Amino acid sequence: MACAYSPSGHLIASGGLDNICTIYDLRRRQSVVQVPIARELIGHSAYVSSCRFRSDSEMLTGSGDATCALWDITTEQRTRQFAGHAGDVTSLALAPNNPHVFVSGSCDTRVFVWDVRTAQPAQMFVGHARDVNSVDFFPDGSAVASGSDDATCRLFDLRANRELAVYSHGTDHAGVTSVAFSKSGRVLVSASEDNHAQLWDTLRSERIGLLQGHDARIASVRVSPAGNAVATGGWDAKVLVWGI
Repeated sequence: MACAYSPSGHLIASGGLDNICTIYDLRRRQSVVQVPIARELIGHSAYVSSCRFRSDSEMLTGSGDATCALWDITTEQRTRQFAGHAGDVTSLALAPNNPHVFVSGSCDTRVFVWDVRTAQPAQMFVGHARDVNSVDFFPDGSAVASGSDDATCRLFDLRANRELAVYSHGTDHAGVTSVAFSKSGRVLVSASEDNHAQLWDTLRSERIGLLQGHDARIASVRVSPAGNAVATGGWDAKVLVWGI
């Protein structure tokens, strides 16, 4: 259900229905398809929906048990638990300019901003009518985007503590499954259950592009580090790369 690379590129983490976040060390791989398990982070009581490396020695996870957790990878111990959501945690994102801050989205329709040094949420954003499936930080860390089953994306300003914009298409009622900002933040890419990905102008709140090519719902979207391409992964077992 979740996968992440460590900053060094040496480790891969995966989370799934076994409630475990499993760490693999690529330096010990025996073949392209055989990579031994290096660590197992055990402690969640429901599926692991999201995992993010803070470093090669620390991991953040989100779970269907409505909590997030910080882990010491070396000792395989949970060092802090973050409770506050009233539903499954579906997505996590790390602040690009502050190593202590992360954001979570949940089936309780809310978006929480956390500081890893405290166990309580620092901010809460509301506005969605259904599950929040994905969250992403604006490139400078000043805002957060969210995508929801209510067929909208929303932009929240962390400094002003308010909603800035809503991105939706009047005739489109498909739930949003994943969101990602372009390198500049001027474009927000959203994937949805209708097999399409949409490009939004974040300043004008207008749709400026539609990516069509998948034969089933798109589960995830990511923008390349250079900012000139988008990758989408779908339930049709395809990964498509688009120029933007």
